[in-house]
Amino acid sequence: VQLQASGGGTVQAGDSLRLSCAAAKRTSSNNAVGWFRQAPGKEREFVAVISWNGGSTIYADSVKGRFTISRDNAIGRVYLHMNSLKPEDTAVYYCAVSRSSYGGRQSSDYRYWGQGTQVTVSS
Repeated sequence: VQLQASGGGTVQAGDSLRLSCAAAKRTSSNNAVGWFRQAPGKEREFVAVISWNGGSTIYADSVKGRFTISRDNAIGRVYLHMNSLKPEDTAVYYCAVSRSSYGGRQSSDYRYWGQGTQVTVSS
């Protein structure tokens, strides 16, 4: 299974970015999809997850109110809309397909992982 994350880049604090995760529809359409991130020298952390049908979302407290996760099952894509970016959002962002329809906050909840896309926010 191949996941392709894209949309990262270098931006200024306060700017916005939209990350995209492309996955085969047969793989992801019945499963939750999540976003995680890993900053240099830190452990990978949960960012957000969206249920199989988009009806349920969960966010990390650090991004709540600034990030929005969405999905389009017709084309097999999941998005992470990131607003009001802060320097502490700098990390490699990964998308992952959950083992279940609703997902969770733990890495072990996820079966397939993408290769990551770098987001750098300068102050």
